[in-house]
Amino acid sequence: MKAVQPHNRPTPLPLFRQIFEKATATGMENPNAVALSTVSPEGRPSTRTVLLKQFDERGFVFYTNLGSRKAQDIAGNPNVCLHFYWRQLGRQVLIEGRAEPVSDAQADRYFASRARTSRLGAWASRQSQPLSGRGELLKEVARYEARFLASPVPRPPFWSGFRVVPDSFEFWKQGAFRLHERLRFERTEEGWRQLRLFP
Repeated sequence: MKAVQPHNRPTPLPLFRQIFEKATATGMENPNAVALSTVSPEGRPSTRTVLLKQFDERGFVFYTNLGSRKAQDIAGNPNVCLHFYWRQLGRQVLIEGRAEPVSDAQADRYFASRARTSRLGAWASRQSQPLSGRGELLKEVARYEARFLASPVPRPPFWSGFRVVPDSFEFWKQGAFRLHERLRFERTEEGWRQLRLFP
């Protein structure tokens, strides 16, 4: 495994963007769906699917209820993993890094862009808490619908976003006879180090 030289060091984001755009172009539903893995303060791992809402050189952004299990895990241990799998392309991308809160202004802008019903749902859902039945959830939605009937629906104080700042990327491309391609990028003080891995 040979790292490229610093003066000719590639970066992983353009490759991710290229693959992501190809996935989007297939017309598949939710190409931005990504498995997020966290670890609780007790060391118990947990994985769930979230929707990627933005990515750039600073990191990968998703939003959630701050009372959710994922948010509580991140509060105790910000080390997380994102796993994208696009079956139609035969591609996977694994991103490891640290989750940090987005700014209130960024969360406000994204929340305001959501459908009104989704905004009401954010107020109504005590995410990850016990629920007696769907009727209880619909009752809560109706309650907040009445509360904000004549006004915009503001962002709840318990709802915001996280940005995953990557430490590493691993790109996987399906190959015949399980001779897959794996390309790993690791962040160093000098920039990104690139490695090719056995499948």
